[in-house]
Amino acid sequence: MRVVVTTGEPAGIGPDVLIGACQRAWPTQLVTIADSRLLSERASQLGMKLDIHPYDPTAAIKPHRAGSVEIIELTCPYPVVSGVLEVGNASWVTESLRLAAEGCMDSSFSAVVTAPVHKGIINDSGTNFSGHTEFFADIAGVSKVVMMLAAPRLRVALATTHLPLRDVPDAITRELLRQVLSILSTELKSKFGIQLPKILVAGLNPHAGEMGHLGMEEIDIIQPVIEEFDTRLAQIIGPLPADTLFRREYLQDADAVLAMYHDQGLPVLKSQGFGEAVNITLGLPFIRTSVDHGTALTLAGTGKAQDSSLIAAIQQAFELAALQAKSSLN
Repeated sequence: MRVVVTTGEPAGIGPDVLIGACQRAWPTQLVTIADSRLLSERASQLGMKLDIHPYDPTAAIKPHRAGSVEIIELTCPYPVVSGVLEVGNASWVTESLRLAAEGCMDSSFSAVVTAPVHKGIINDSGTNFSGHTEFFADIAGVSKVVMMLAAPRLRVALATTHLPLRDVPDAITRELLRQVLSILSTELKSKFGIQLPKILVAGLNPHAGEMGHLGMEEIDIIQPVIEEFDTRLAQIIGPLPADTLFRREYLQDADAVLAMYHDQGLPVLKSQGFGEAVNITLGLPFIRTSVDHGTALTLAGTGKAQDSSLIAAIQQAFELAALQAKSSLN
């Protein structure tokens, strides 16, 4: 299998963690879309050896060799300075994502792994960009995808992703939750091999609405969707108060938690597994995983960035691709 890894924001730690991940051997072939000069300069800055080779799509697939990288050359329009954002390179970032997604869709690659991007600088360039999740969904032509982060002992999916908090209640509709729960249960079965997933659903309001005294969304929207869900597809439990559902006794036999918004579920997951967590986009026609952190501009080129999350994301992509390949053979 071939896995494509994007570099992310060139001024951030994306190149650093990519170079670090390439220092180990992998059972799958790794390909990156990058500027060879950027990688060479950053590797030198980090004091790491990196043999750079052009990617040959006609060559036989081979495992990744430690200390090397195969690249699809994409030259940054402007010079890259570690830690210093350059709005002129934003189009380079989005072009690398587009090439990676299209390579997955035409089966050149078995999965894509993404390093962190800087949403602000991409938007400053004039491109409307709310995140990888939405960007890939648009390229793939799918109407709905689900963002899920997975740590070693916890998976958290989101009903809404990158929205201002004041917009979240209006976004939580019955149709949205039907779509999210359908995608989540289907993908837990098809991608993770869980035959009957158990999903815990958080309420939107404190104490899950306190029987309507703290909000009606649980009674009017969330509970009816849970009750109508086909129990042959998944076991759905909720809505549960978000301040207590992450207790060990709830989670020990659960396969995933569905949080209503970004900062309801992800702080808990990241507090338990930051640096080991993997962002997985469900509902795409290809496998996409990512790191659980941002661009960390102040760490770029210093040697202080940890590559553990990118390593976990590559490992997760490889495992998901292997499971998918096995399922297709059966």
